[in-house]
Amino acid sequence: MLLIDKYAYFNGLRNVHPVEKITLSLCLLLFILIAKAPLVSLIAFIVMSTFIVVVARIPLSYYMKLLAIPMFFLFSGIVTILISFTDGQNFNSDVIWSAHIGDWQIFISKESLNRSVNLVFMVLSSVSCLYFLILTTPLTAILQVLRKLKLPPLFIELITLTYRFIFVFLEESVTIYQSQSSRLGYITIRQGMKSLGLLISVLFLKVFERTKQLTIAMNSRGYEDEILFFDQSYRYSSVNWFTIAIIFAGMMIIYVQFGGIL
Repeated sequence: MLLIDKYAYFNGLRNVHPVEKITLSLCLLLFILIAKAPLVSLIAFIVMSTFIVVVARIPLSYYMKLLAIPMFFLFSGIVTILISFTDGQNFNSDVIWSAHIGDWQIFISKESLNRSVNLVFMVLSSVSCLYFLILTTPLTAILQVLRKLKLPPLFIELITLTYRFIFVFLEESVTIYQSQSSRLGYITIRQGMKSLGLLISVLFLKVFERTKQLTIAMNSRGYEDEILFFDQSYRYSSVNWFTIAIIFAGMMIIYVQFGGIL
């Protein structure tokens, strides 16, 4: 079981109705993307991180590791937004830092810095909203909400099977990797590249075989183009809805009063 999946089933908010958690995370995410205000994004990140670490009791170290994954791609791509080039003749007046390389000038302007900071806060807050949903709500509960929304059964089944085969891929890849490592398959870089290619090719063959076995097992149990689920019973909480309303009201007030202030 993935650690994310484990925390989704065992956390401080596991008994909260999934509709309440989905409403909070997705609506707040939509508000962040529409507002595009650094202060709103920063406060949303703090609020969602507090819910994840303090209320849901997800370990802070694990949450920071999850945040490091998107931040790596963010900072590697934000350099192109932050740093600008000019030939020296078209010099920008709002330069914060600059350096010359031959006939070219590399500089950071106030506009690019503000745009970069805004992007960082927006990405952090958006990711925290999604992590709140992922770390506190099992997939079965999310699918239960999707079925109540009358989404096509085929779409829900695709999500279910895709999620199932994530674990199949991980299980088979770990087994093959351990088998190769025990035979010194990664002792050198050249041998490691060869072993990695074999792992990928064998992995797809194994997954196709598991897919065939799964199809046979489902048909033998009377599968009729729709997967049946057992829905867990949840209760709505007026306190939770009041808390959600307070959060959105506070966000709206902050956006109206201080939306453009970092």
